[in-house]
Amino acid sequence: MNSIYDSRMLNLVIFSPLLVAALVMFMPKTEKAQIRGVTLLGMLLNLLTCVWAWTRFVPKSPVEFQMEYRLAWIDELGLSYHIGVDGLAMTLVLLTGVLGPLVVLACWTFIDERVKEFHLALLVLQTALLGAVCSLDVLLFYVFFEAMLIPMYLLIGVWGSEERQMAATKFFLYTLVGSLLMLVALLGVYFIAAPAGQRSFDYATLYNGLMSLNREVAACTAAGDCNNISAGAHALYRWGPLMFIAFSIAFAIKVPMFPVHTWLPDAHVQAPVAGSMILAGVMLKMGTFGFWRFAVPLFPGAARQYQLPISILAVIGIVYGALMCLAQKDIKKLIAYSSVSHLGYCMLGMFAFTGEGATGSAYQMLNHGVSTGALFLLFGFLYERRHARLMADYGGIAKVMPIFTAFFLVVTFSSIAVPGTNGFVGEFLVLLGTFKSNLPMVIGVLATTCVILGAAYMLWMVQKVFFGTVTHQENLGLKDLNRREIIAAIPLLALIAIMGLRPQPFLDMLNPSTERFLARAQYASGKTDATTEDSKVRVMVRQLPAKVAVADAAPAQPPMPRFLPTGRLMPAAAALNPTP
Repeated sequence: MNSIYDSRMLNLVIFSPLLVAALVMFMPKTEKAQIRGVTLLGMLLNLLTCVWAWTRFVPKSPVEFQMEYRLAWIDELGLSYHIGVDGLAMTLVLLTGVLGPLVVLACWTFIDERVKEFHLALLVLQTALLGAVCSLDVLLFYVFFEAMLIPMYLLIGVWGSEERQMAATKFFLYTLVGSLLMLVALLGVYFIAAPAGQRSFDYATLYNGLMSLNREVAACTAAGDCNNISAGAHALYRWGPLMFIAFSIAFAIKVPMFPVHTWLPDAHVQAPVAGSMILAGVMLKMGTFGFWRFAVPLFPGAARQYQLPISILAVIGIVYGALMCLAQKDIKKLIAYSSVSHLGYCMLGMFAFTGEGATGSAYQMLNHGVSTGALFLLFGFLYERRHARLMADYGGIAKVMPIFTAFFLVVTFSSIAVPGTNGFVGEFLVLLGTFKSNLPMVIGVLATTCVILGAAYMLWMVQKVFFGTVTHQENLGLKDLNRREIIAAIPLLALIAIMGLRPQPFLDMLNPSTERFLARAQYASGKTDATTEDSKVRVMVRQLPAKVAVADAAPAQPPMPRFLPTGRLMPAAAALNPTP
């Protein structure tokens, strides 16, 4: 049983950055150092609340969503402010909290124009990211999902590089189109899942309401006759696959998956280091998290139906991203395309629908946030010194920046999944789960082959940038990492080592979520007993307090006085209004 403090803890986690933003808003624009300092303290406070929530989470608890808080919002629509976390959401909350102060440190000296507005955007974005991960009301998730677009658009469009406006507009339009498709599908689920008068946007109501309909549709599909089913099941049978596709397009754009990935390289290249870190570290996980929490569980039949096409797109993304990396001359664009490849492993493991694949997918979400976030962080330090992105502008950097080189090599080993690093654990589990799944063997073979391509493009980039002779005189004067930059990089290096050498605490946190995800993905597939299956997958959440009827809540009132035909009050009323 959660204490009253636990039930309100997530509110502090989500909205503490917004409270700091309100404080920063009243600070003078000219006080740049104070603005940076207050923002850093606010992000550190947010990190402390995330760590506190992590310590209060019980992985082996039978309760799926912990630290729940629910408050009625718009009763007529069945909309409530409902938050809570399971194991996967809790790890993403911690990842977001860790990246917050590192982002501020990374841009401490790089951003010198509109400093106040920049840090306000960071704080608002932090709240939107945390709110989306913690939301248990689907429309509330949509609100946070959309809210994060505005500060990220500003980060890219205002503080980005030469073609920042093009990249920001492309990012915004891609994501907005996907979000609108998701909204249409969400409204369809809202009307199908429950009858009039009982409708709600709450995740539990939607999922539990679709359970019997999904089972009815699966039974009639197996029998080959779906003419004599209920009206709700018929609507799900007809529109369910289309709604799954709408959800999938919205989340695939966010991941991003091939072929809707083209906004990502431009966004990463043009964004400042803070934008790239947040985008790679957390925001892209909103896509994989959306598949995990909403698209697959709500439409298990459609998810199984489209398992092979989505897995093929995931493998194409893995291969395509790796080949594009080999063709790049721009370092930031290479790291951006590596994200397309690495997140393809997340999607492949998820749609393998095996225990190892799903666990590897969840773990790879965290790995990518740590490793790719660290790559953008370290390259941001180098870019701040040279303002050059091409590999040809460097060479022999190891001779003048030995500490920076050592840090970058560790992160590179993580990115190419060297044993002993976090990347190895995630990719190994994904590949093992893929080979154990019902997917064609060629998919696993292609995904495994691209591990070699990943090592090729990353080591090729390291060789050209860090080793050899110093070919540009400007590089001879480069200074190694200072104290602030070392402090910003060490937490990510520590996570790479801890998650690689001691992954079990993180796996223990993720395993209950993985088991429920698999049970919901295989729901109504005929592989388990219906009663046992229902008990495993049903979403149990805190209910809103029952409404008190007006007749029961209000004391009985005396009857209203009636007027006699003559216009005088009756005696009882006259007694209440004596004449002087």
